[in-house]
Amino acid sequence: MDARDSRWIRAFGTALAMAGALGVVSETAAQEGADVPTFTEDVAPILQESCQTCHNPEGIGPMSFMTYEEVRPWAEVIKRQTQIRHMPPWHLDRTVGIQEFKNDISLTDEEIETLARWADAGAPQGDPAKMPPPRSLPSGAEWQAEAELGRPPDLVLKSTPFTVPGNGPDQWWDASVPFEGLDEERWLMAAEFKPAYPDGKKVVHHGHAVMAFGGGQSSFDSEDNVVGAKGVARYGVGKTYEMLPPGIGMRIPAGPGVVNFNIHYASTDHDVVDDVVEVGLWFYPKGQEPALETEGEVQFRVDNPNFMRGQDILIPPNGYQVLTNTHLLEQPAVIHSIRPHMHTRGKTMTMEAIYPDGTRELLSQVNNYDHNWQNTYTYADHARPLLPKGTVLVLTSVYDNTANNPINPDPDQWVIFGRRGPDEMGHLWIGITYLTDEQYGELAADRSRETN
Repeated sequence: MDARDSRWIRAFGTALAMAGALGVVSETAAQEGADVPTFTEDVAPILQESCQTCHNPEGIGPMSFMTYEEVRPWAEVIKRQTQIRHMPPWHLDRTVGIQEFKNDISLTDEEIETLARWADAGAPQGDPAKMPPPRSLPSGAEWQAEAELGRPPDLVLKSTPFTVPGNGPDQWWDASVPFEGLDEERWLMAAEFKPAYPDGKKVVHHGHAVMAFGGGQSSFDSEDNVVGAKGVARYGVGKTYEMLPPGIGMRIPAGPGVVNFNIHYASTDHDVVDDVVEVGLWFYPKGQEPALETEGEVQFRVDNPNFMRGQDILIPPNGYQVLTNTHLLEQPAVIHSIRPHMHTRGKTMTMEAIYPDGTRELLSQVNNYDHNWQNTYTYADHARPLLPKGTVLVLTSVYDNTANNPINPDPDQWVIFGRRGPDEMGHLWIGITYLTDEQYGELAADRSRETN
């Protein structure tokens, strides 16, 4: 059981204690007036839209929210978790920076108020005849991107099997799988890193699939990004698939190579035998070349690259640490997504831009980071940061090693850099496309016309 599940389970006792009272109050509350929200007319549509993808009998949520009988004992917990915006998991600071995203799953203020008023009224059911039709939910075994793209992946890559022992420490699996190669160059438009269902989804915490060509040789730059290879798919629990923006693609050359998998496993209470991760790739139609070429998600470190990896991470017991790093963009660029990566003490990650004229802008801040659910934040096309050459990206991470951190495994320990969840690291995966001066000028002109 991970910390996210345990928080729900601890809340279960409170929910059960209140369930009897809810039964007494609900009938009276339902008669108080038409302005009292009911499950069938007001709450169920919210849950169908924003919660049931995970909270269903086969989902990764720790309880199902499909029926009134399932939801009713959790009314107070739902109220509290949504009011603090812990659920649905959208950890972005809503008070600063860009707020327009393609994949925003957060609830509106009105929806949160509806859930609170429903719980306060005793969680009345309402008229069962007014229950909306059940939502058709995709199975976790299916390709999630297929629904958006209307077709299965053009190419599927598979890791080699790995057995994850139950109740054990973190495991890392590095597998190199020969790749026969494409007959011709293709352009990647979407990718999905899909752990096996159902057990694989419970043990795969994050991972990478990197395609290396020219004999499979590659190297690493100062940010630990792979040089001479293509990071075609990257995953963190909470991320489903990556769809590149229109007109942007990743070039996949023809010919054979090697697919290098790096998978971080976290154990459950039983062995998961011969787990295999699949990676689905969707290409632009043959002969169609997008206007811009991208490297996809690129790692930007927050710890200082002048040290050995992570050597400036030293978090005192019952204390905090703040790290800041800067990255000079030597080419113009457009950013289409961000995905923070820290561990259990990670609390906040901020991305700012200092422009060549000296002005400074806070682009985005994740101020409620959760190691157990690592969202990708995909900017709306018109809101993507468009950065001129010479822009400095300022990245800041905040670590909380106190008892106030609900997923802190032990606030009395010093914390250093490491790959395990109880250790720490800090970097921001940025979906970034570098531009020529001409491409930047065209995009800047388009942006100016859109805003005027």
